[in-house]
Amino acid sequence: MSRQELARFLRDRRERLRPADVGLPAGSRRRTPGLRREEVAALAAMSVDYYVRLEQARGPRPSPRILDAVAGALRLTEAEHGHLVRLAEDAPAPAGPVRRVRPHVANLLERLPGSGAIVTDATYTVIGWNPLARALYGNLAAKPNLARRYFLEGHRPETGSGAEFGHIAVARLRAAADRYPRDEPLRRLLAELRAGSEEFRDIWRAHPVHAPGHRTKTVVHPEVGRVRLHCDVLTVPEDDQQVVFVTADPGSSAERALRHLVHE
Repeated sequence: MSRQELARFLRDRRERLRPADVGLPAGSRRRTPGLRREEVAALAAMSVDYYVRLEQARGPRPSPRILDAVAGALRLTEAEHGHLVRLAEDAPAPAGPVRRVRPHVANLLERLPGSGAIVTDATYTVIGWNPLARALYGNLAAKPNLARRYFLEGHRPETGSGAEFGHIAVARLRAAADRYPRDEPLRRLLAELRAGSEEFRDIWRAHPVHAPGHRTKTVVHPEVGRVRLHCDVLTVPEDDQQVVFVTADPGSSAERALRHLVHE
């Protein structure tokens, strides 16, 4: 990971904190938003010079103890703390994300006929799906990138959770940009999104971090109407991929709608 990315992440999170967030008086003469570096250093029980070097991408790789202390001082969430640790790793960046589906993962999709299932790579491109997922999401082969669909093509079938999806997509792409800085297809995708979507640019500047987990959403489908669905994510860490399972509550109208789409 790049030391510059680590430094940018620390600066961003420091500038987003208010003194009241960490129990400090607001005081006066604050010419810039957020905490001062010396305040973060004091909260983390480290020297100001050491913390300044972290924000300036200088000095040795920080130890796990230092990272834990900084995460506590900046009030990072669990997902943000994990992101901080990954940014501090010295391992060389891989050339690019894995864009193939392992056979055992592909077989898993076919064994779940009552659930929609897709596999996304690190760039939020769908690289595998089962028939129900295709019925829910349309022609995934022709338009496989979910971020491009959302930000550039206006494909927003969800109600009440679109903003959440936008932050999830940008968090995934930011993480991919950190891991694969030399991947040309990813660079082109990010350039396209920046040029074509003010919403994408705004969320990107916020530097969101998101941990995969459970999510409930309502989808408006052209054939079966509004369906309330659950999304659960299984990570494939060795390939930096995610398997997303889409299910409905047993006995619900949404479950009947999914059965209809499977058997149509």
